[in-house]
Amino acid sequence: MKTPSWNERFLAGTRGRIVTLLRRASRTVNQLAESLELTDNAVRAHLATLERDGLVQQSGLRRGTRKPHQSYDLTPQAEQLFPKAYGPLLRQLLDVLGERLPPAEVDEMLREVGHRLAAGQSSAQGDLEARIQKALELLGALGGLAEREERDGKLLIQGYSCPLADAVQGHPEMCRMAETLLTEVVGVPVEERCKRGASPQCCFEIRANPASVG
Repeated sequence: MKTPSWNERFLAGTRGRIVTLLRRASRTVNQLAESLELTDNAVRAHLATLERDGLVQQSGLRRGTRKPHQSYDLTPQAEQLFPKAYGPLLRQLLDVLGERLPPAEVDEMLREVGHRLAAGQSSAQGDLEARIQKALELLGALGGLAEREERDGKLLIQGYSCPLADAVQGHPEMCRMAETLLTEVVGVPVEERCKRGASPQCCFEIRANPASVG
């Protein structure tokens, strides 16, 4: 039996139900309380927590019988709670491209994607260390988890959670897309050393002397 993810468990709870209702349309405390069969005060307490966590925001006033009522809606950040099919769709797209194009052309296309993603980022200022930090932040924004490491005299960006895990299996060219992206962000050559398999882990070697960083 598949273990529910954190998001699934959250969405099944009361705050998750509030988020799901607000995903459909803005609602007032009274409307949420009626839908959830809770008191107004209980809903306000949940909304306060969701606001603190950056998932819900006040969106304006609605005319009421006696006085206006504050309405609430979701923040863009809240959309990250809901499942996305990007990974499986990307994998199928790569399967089709691989069937119709030579490997070299697919590789070239994905490296171009890496170039374009890098072009959409603000340039990292400062020394190599600052640019490495920018690369780590970028991987985090894409849904990964990575840290700067030094190992056996090599400077690495070591990943612990691959943001493209669903697509990487059977498509190592995805790692080269990330390699191109990081090379441009870091500003020195970066070579992928990724671990593939059931639990992919990103790893990129920065072709610079660790002693020169700082």
